[in-house]
Formats: sequence, C-alpha cells, structure tokens
Amino acid sequence: MSILKIAFKELTGMFIDDGALALFSLLLVLGVGLAVKSGLIGPTAGAVLLIAGCLAVLAESVTRAARRKFRR
Repeated sequence: MSILKIAFKELTGMFIDDGALALFSLLLVLGVGLAVKSGLIGPTAGAVLLIAGCLAVLAESVTRAARRKFRR
C-alpha cells in the first residue's frame, strides 16, 4: 500500500505543487458558480468576487510560502 501512496503523491505533485492553493481555488470557483447559478448574486458581482477571491487566495499562498522560506 505504501507504494500506491508514493505513486499517488508523485502523480499529484506533477500537477499540484501547493495543495491548499488548488483546494481554495476550486472551492472559490464552486462557491461563486453556485451563487451566480442560484441567483444570489449577479454575473458581474460574481466576476468581481471571483477576481477578488483569486487575489486573496494567491496572496495567502505567497505569504505562506514566504514564511516557510524564511523559517529555514
């Protein structure tokens, strides 16, 4: 079983370097998409929210990476 775990980690590592960034991005797109589709917010507000959310997720990821780098 450990060989399967290692293979899975290597496979996902080729496509996803930062798992938290990928997860938060997917959750953001899902949340905004559902809000727009259900009519809670309009398409323009959804686009603005998506851009702002992406910037926030990227800023958090950069901050986390910088903390890791300077701890060493």
